[in-house]
Amino acid sequence: MPAPVPGTAPTPVNPRSRVLVASLIGTTIEFYDFYIYATAAVLVFPQLFFPDSDPTTALLSSFAVFGAAMVARPVGAVVFGHLGDRLGRKKTLVVSLLTMGVATFLIGVLPTYAQAGWVATALLVLMRLAQGFALGGEWSGAALVATENAPSGKRALYGTFPQLGAPLGFIIGNGLFLLMGALLPSAAGADPSQPSDAFLVWGWRVPFLFSAVMVAIGLWVRSRLVESAVFTRTRAAGGVRRLPLATVVRGHGRQLVLGTFIMLATYVLFYLMTTFSLSYGRAAKNAAVPGLGYGYTTFVLMLIFGVLFFAAFTLVSGPLADRYGRRTTLIRVTAAIVVFGLVWAPLIGLGTLGVVLWLVLGFTLMGLTFGPMGALLPELFPTSVRYTGSGISYNVSSILGAAVAPFIAVALWEAGDGSPWLVGLYLSAMALLTLTALLLGKETRHVSLDDGETARTDDPARSVTATGGS
Repeated sequence: MPAPVPGTAPTPVNPRSRVLVASLIGTTIEFYDFYIYATAAVLVFPQLFFPDSDPTTALLSSFAVFGAAMVARPVGAVVFGHLGDRLGRKKTLVVSLLTMGVATFLIGVLPTYAQAGWVATALLVLMRLAQGFALGGEWSGAALVATENAPSGKRALYGTFPQLGAPLGFIIGNGLFLLMGALLPSAAGADPSQPSDAFLVWGWRVPFLFSAVMVAIGLWVRSRLVESAVFTRTRAAGGVRRLPLATVVRGHGRQLVLGTFIMLATYVLFYLMTTFSLSYGRAAKNAAVPGLGYGYTTFVLMLIFGVLFFAAFTLVSGPLADRYGRRTTLIRVTAAIVVFGLVWAPLIGLGTLGVVLWLVLGFTLMGLTFGPMGALLPELFPTSVRYTGSGISYNVSSILGAAVAPFIAVALWEAGDGSPWLVGLYLSAMALLTLTALLLGKETRHVSLDDGETARTDDPARSVTATGGS
């Protein structure tokens, strides 16, 4: 970092604790909002918003609305990326968090199909699009807050803190759904995998309404941030671009494509282990498309146990990526995901112990692949277009990996007559695409995040501008 000019005030610096909390709390809220929607999309939305369809069609319709947000995310990435690269990270992060919070709260007060017909479904789609739009700007901004304020040699470690919001959001969101399910249990003799009448009437709304409390805390924390020194220096040097999108497409198209496919396996694994697994785990063994036959409470507790490994190995991945490099670490993890996809059916066939092992292995790999992305994607782009470039790569990958994953998984589940072996094969195929992108890419551990001549690198012996090279 350059020395201050004599006679001038030093540039304000964010305390490390504030950086970590601000990057963590926003993504925790973001993933909490998405998880409670994903849970409701499996548990109650097919009945409340698509009641005229058969169960499979209603579930697919609910997933379609879930996937609609993925389409809105690249739009949000462009809009918030433009604002973040021109106006700064702090203001943009506040707006994205507020947008997400309002949309989530409004889902909690929506009328159902029985009350408003197709208008209710249309409003659900609209709120879901707003969630996706906000999320398009949230992740990249949080990752930039963490990495642009990280000390030398610890950028990947700091980059894991916004990633840690994913398992924390899952635990909080699903824990709240479990609490509501316990307070509003199904009637005696009813199917324990199905929610009670009281839960369908108002219980499902509580997690959505509770998001307002979390958003208020997040806004307070983020309002205390100061702009990152990296962006401040770029702006002072006249490096801010008038149209960041045009600049990143023209000058960094290769990084956009590589970043998108590097994230692909992460997204597919992420949504298969959370959204699809909840449907598969709860489906009755004697259903038309058989599943594992667990009750909702039992299987969610198994999921939460697995997500604890997700959280732990997200943190573990940071020091690994700082020591061995992002590319080297991710190549090894992605190869393991390929193998994991091939052993889905044998693992699950071992009974409850095998299902638990499947969840633990899947979420462990999820932490190891997701953690380094908080550093790697921002490192692909220079400061002037970093918010836009990392956001587009992250969110376009959400369309290729997450928006279509539930549909493909359900179709393959049906094609396999209830066996998930084809779903595992799909995961392996997507991981091979990611592995190819990693092999075509370069290591970014030593890339500087500062565009200026006085750039700081993560390795004092190296001085490389952040253009995706090494």
